[in-house]
Amino acid sequence: MTVTTTSHVSEVPAAPPEEAAAHFERLLALETDCWDVHESMKDGGGDFVLLHVNGDQAGFDAGHVPGATFMHHSTIDEQTLAPHPAGTLFVVYCAGPHCNAADKAAARLARLGRPVKKMIGGKIGWLDEGFDLAVTVSG
Repeated sequence: MTVTTTSHVSEVPAAPPEEAAAHFERLLALETDCWDVHESMKDGGGDFVLLHVNGDQAGFDAGHVPGATFMHHSTIDEQTLAPHPAGTLFVVYCAGPHCNAADKAAARLARLGRPVKKMIGGKIGWLDEGFDLAVTVSG
């Protein structure tokens, strides 16, 4: 008599490899992570505009991802995007996994026809990776 045991992981079979590849490639088309953003922005590089999309200017000034621009998700419209050419890729982030401001910003950008990805983890993820925040000092 053969006894087959399954774990909580395997009790629901894994998707076929083709389906899994399509799923994960779709996620990568919509999201990026803190490490990829950090590496891409070294030495002022980056082929995207990084937007800090939650809180207020004072909160942004107190600590944000270096190279980011503050634009609250509720202010994203054609006028605030006018300085950026139509094909500009935006990467949005907020406080962290408990915050949905990045999702709100990404939805607004997409509805306006702008390419967008969300930086998963947000500010908390950035700090968890051991990266420093920038502080804006008012003169």
